[in-house]
Parts: sequence; structure tokens; C-alpha cells
Amino acid sequence: MFGPLLVVALIALTVTSGQHGPTLDYSTDEPRDVGVLQRQKRFFPLFSVVRFPNSPCTASNSFNGTCFTKRECAHQGGTAFGTCANGFGVCCLFQKSCGTTTNVNNTYFTNPSYPTTYDGGDRCVITVKRCNSNICQLRLDFLDFTLAQPTADGVCDFDLLSVSGGASRVPRICGENTDQHVYVDFEGSNPITISIDSSTEYTFKRRWNIRIQQIACDSAMRAPSGCLQYHTALSGNVDSFNYGSSTNPRTVTTTDPTGAVTTTRIGTREMANLNYGVCVKMASGYCSLRWSATDFSVTGDLTTTSTPTPASGTACTTDFIIIPNPFESGMATGVDRYCGSSLTEKTTFLKPFVLYVVTDDTEEGTTTTDTENKGFSLMYKQMICSI
Repeated sequence: MFGPLLVVALIALTVTSGQHGPTLDYSTDEPRDVGVLQRQKRFFPLFSVVRFPNSPCTASNSFNGTCFTKRECAHQGGTAFGTCANGFGVCCLFQKSCGTTTNVNNTYFTNPSYPTTYDGGDRCVITVKRCNSNICQLRLDFLDFTLAQPTADGVCDFDLLSVSGGASRVPRICGENTDQHVYVDFEGSNPITISIDSSTEYTFKRRWNIRIQQIACDSAMRAPSGCLQYHTALSGNVDSFNYGSSTNPRTVTTTDPTGAVTTTRIGTREMANLNYGVCVKMASGYCSLRWSATDFSVTGDLTTTSTPTPASGTACTTDFIIIPNPFESGMATGVDRYCGSSLTEKTTFLKPFVLYVVTDDTEEGTTTTDTENKGFSLMYKQMICSI
């Protein structure tokens, strides 16, 4: 009889991660007590491979990160916040500021020294490259976004966000836009550049934190063509850019045609030069979309009247929204353009569900001046198909 035999197995552990699975090999930085993995008749060192993809993860600070090995996270310039992949990876957070480049999903583009405010200065640019060839789109979530307000005509002059290099147009944006989002399509493999200009000529405390998500070509979250904004819930809220309950604090000094009188005109919060679509993904079993207004002031001089005044059709030529083929109280309205300072409830059955937003380049109309307009805050709700 043989006595008990004590076998010590030397175990090598390799952790693998990659955008599409096991493509990169990195050893763990610290030894792990993995126990007895396997008993075999012949005794030799065991080699185990742990594989995991670079999937999205929730960091310990509640931000969204990407699952990497600890070594790869550091190599890419990220910061580890918690673990993922059953403890074999770290939830890697990528925060970038001015003059940087990223090809990592869930990158956060922030002002210098964020969350401290920024006094303004040179153009702040981040260049975004696709993390793999199956990426077709970016979604930019404005988690925190406060830039200087536009001029009295709604033009972004001191501060503005611009996006270039993509296949779809993103308008210039300024003012207060926290919780807004936009989609932009890649033009093939060309990178997309996100720029924020801010001027020291105007004293203002800026701050921004923009989450950059890369959307796969076959993802259910990919926005259809022509949709600057895309909503997938059964109900939700849609605000115009820079919408707010208070008026634009900036003022502009002007003179009358004779040049004899100088006046100060309070500006609008409504953005100029907009032309974009807000899309809602139709859910299965739902056949119509109802729009209602929490607040609506798109055209008109709000300093001269306290009575909300709706307008539609041919009366809307400068700033307006379009609800295709709308119904009101079960009857077709016959018009799809709406402006003024009031909007009654509208329902559309036309698919796909899209609301269009159009503004011109000035708030100085031919017959009236659009003053103190705040834009709109709308609610949408998908309605179940009738039997």
C-alpha cells in the first residue's frame, strides 16, 4: 500500500479581453487563490484561460465604463472603479478633456478640472475614432452642460458646441442643455470631432460632462437616419435646446432707425438655425403617438401679452414644430405646423413617429419681434392600438 500523496499544482492564469471577445492576452497583476481546478492522472502544471469581452459596466461611482483587465485599463489611460467579469476585470472609466483622442466606448468628455467650473479659453476638442468596424453612430449624452447663453437672436456667439466629421448634421448648441442628447453618424471610418468654444470676453462659469457612446451598426439602440434625437420609451419628455423656465439674462443694446434712441432688448432662450428631427421608436402593439405641451413659447412677443396665443399652418413661417398628419379630438387638423405661445394636444398615426423642429436665424420678425421665448417642453405618449 502506498501512503497519501500530496500534489502541488502550479497554476498559470491568463485573463483575456477584447472588443469582440478573446483577442488580447494579459496576465493578472496579482496572484489569485484558485484552489484545485482539476484532478488528472498525470501531474503537470495547469494552464487556464479566462475570457471576457469589453462590455459596458457600471462603475462604483455610478458612471458607465467598459470592462477591461486592470493592465489594459491603465494602458488605455482609464481609471478603475470597481470590478466586472466575475472579478477578473475592472470597470474602467475614461474621462478625457481638451486635445485628446479616444476609441473607447463610454468615454466622458469634460471641461478642464471638472467638476470645477471653467472660465473659458481656447477651443476644447476631442477626436473620437470607432472602437471597431461595426460602429456606425455616436450618442452624445449631455450629463452636465452649461455654456453662455446665445444672443438676443438665439445665435451662439461667445460659447458653442459643434460636431464635425460625421455623416449627419448637428446644430451649434449653447446655453443650458443638461439631460439633452444627440446622435451623429460616422462617415465610414473617418473620426468625429467634438469641439467646445468658449470666450474669456464674457465672464461666465462653464461646465460640461458629455458621455460618448459608440452604437453598433446592428444595435437596437441605433437611431434611424434623420433623427438627431431618438426616444425608445412608451412615454417621455422632449425639450427644445436651451429650454428653461427663466428668460435669457443677456441683453442687447440697439438703436431705432433714426439712431436717436438706444434701447435694451431682453433676449430669447430659443436657438437659431435649427432644422432637425426628434424620433420615437414605435413599440409593438402601439399605433399612435400623442403630444401635449407642458410649456410652449416659440414665436411672439411675450413681453406684450400674458394670454397664450396658439398659431398654426401658414401663420408659422419662422420658428415652428411639425407634427405630421395630426388629429385633435379625433378630427384631422388639416395643418401640421405649430408655433405661437400655446399648443393643444395632438395625436399622430403616421409612422415613423417624428417631430420636426425648425427655427430661422433671427428673432426680429417682419411684423413682430419674438422676445423672451423659452422654446418648448413637450410630453409624448404612445397609444395602444384599438381593437
